[in-house]
Amino acid sequence: MNTKQRHTTSDMQDTAIMVALAAAFTAVFIIGVTILFPSDASAARLKDIASFSGVRTNQLVGYGLVVGLAGTGDGSSSTFTLRSMSNMLEKMGVETNAENLKPKNVAAVMVTAKFPVSSKPGSQLDITVSSLGDAKSLLGGVLLVTPLKGLDGRVYAVAQGSMTIGGFSVSGEAATAQKNIPTVGRIPNGAVVERGVPFKFNNQTQMTVNLTIRDFGTTMQVVNKINAAMGGEFASATDISTVELELPDRFKGNMVPLMASLENIDISPDGKAKVIVDEKTGTVVLGQDVRLTKVAVAHGNLQIVVSESQNVSQPGPFSDGETVITPETDLAIEEQNNPLMLMEGATLQELVDGLNAIGAAPRDLISIIRALKAAGSLHAEVEVI
Repeated sequence: MNTKQRHTTSDMQDTAIMVALAAAFTAVFIIGVTILFPSDASAARLKDIASFSGVRTNQLVGYGLVVGLAGTGDGSSSTFTLRSMSNMLEKMGVETNAENLKPKNVAAVMVTAKFPVSSKPGSQLDITVSSLGDAKSLLGGVLLVTPLKGLDGRVYAVAQGSMTIGGFSVSGEAATAQKNIPTVGRIPNGAVVERGVPFKFNNQTQMTVNLTIRDFGTTMQVVNKINAAMGGEFASATDISTVELELPDRFKGNMVPLMASLENIDISPDGKAKVIVDEKTGTVVLGQDVRLTKVAVAHGNLQIVVSESQNVSQPGPFSDGETVITPETDLAIEEQNNPLMLMEGATLQELVDGLNAIGAAPRDLISIIRALKAAGSLHAEVEVI
């Protein structure tokens, strides 16, 4: 074996050793993350409370026509549907007059889709089709070829196909029956990607982690656990919900193994104590950190019922008297006489037990919670939605 062959063999062996060491390091890193941060029943995975730079979706939208409807399409008043039909037929070599077209079997629609940045030409997307005119139902319709564009005006996908509708609408002369919304449908894998986003995930030199929970304690917990897992000061917090991650040289150009390990780190999210009140439905939701200092509460319903009636007095026959109508009002007042209840909630269960002891309905709880907040006894943020 000559010198050149020996050098070639040595280089191949060195390369194989480096590949084996990289694979071993990645395996050790993943095992280390699992050992350092065992699963906690009350914890959430990092990928469930955060998003990563370079991993996002883009919105696509397009205008198209749905054909094949059973007389439930747009009416003649939808002039844009008539013009669209006329333009489509003329492109196919059919001369038409828009005024003579009947669009009852055709509907103008808007087509929307979510376009992941990782989608490549040839991959498929689910699309949503929504009526734009006055169509009654899209049941049984077929979407014709529709280009889907991004905010830059470029076509990224093309949609076409038969729709699935989750509802129906039937009507007669004197009655109508409808289930769900029949003017919106979906086409699974109904669009084909024609152009990809010019972005390479592995070309990033640093990673940004955006947390969905705006809390300094949670953000620092993420920073500390990432640094402990990676064995260095690679992560730092830039604000209340953003973490910047400098990539080690060994993971540059090969970020997928690193992200697969980091996204499974268990985090115990924290945040401000909140009480959510939905007055439209009478729903009250209390967070686990809501606290209540000692306070006495009395709550009683006051019901006032007013009923009006008329007392009619008629004169005798063949008399010169007049009919007298006297209005009468019946007033009934009912008020509950509930005693004062001492409430104190160091835990969520104690707070719930105290509110239940009053015997208030959900809508009564809204008034009680507001009064407790005004009295300074409820230590939580009250948010009305």
